[in-house]
Amino acid sequence: MTDHDCSDVLAELNLYLDREMGEIDLARVEMHLRRCSPCLEAFDFEAELRRVVARGCRERASEELRARILEALEACAGEVERDEDVASPE
Repeated sequence: MTDHDCSDVLAELNLYLDREMGEIDLARVEMHLRRCSPCLEAFDFEAELRRVVARGCRERASEELRARILEALEACAGEVERDEDVASPE
């Protein structure tokens, strides 16, 4: 196993976790993870991070927070429209 193999596997972890790669590449990454404990640790960290984020994303924001976010987005959109009006000569 070379550092190049590790850097390739680490760069592909998200594709691997999402199963967005071909069967041959999936098998190659799985084989590498079985043989390389540092890459397996990185995989475990990424997989756990995804679980934590997924758990946190299940909660629905309060109506008050949703209203504040919507208000902020509308204010930003208004600023963008004003900036575009100033930037484009008529």
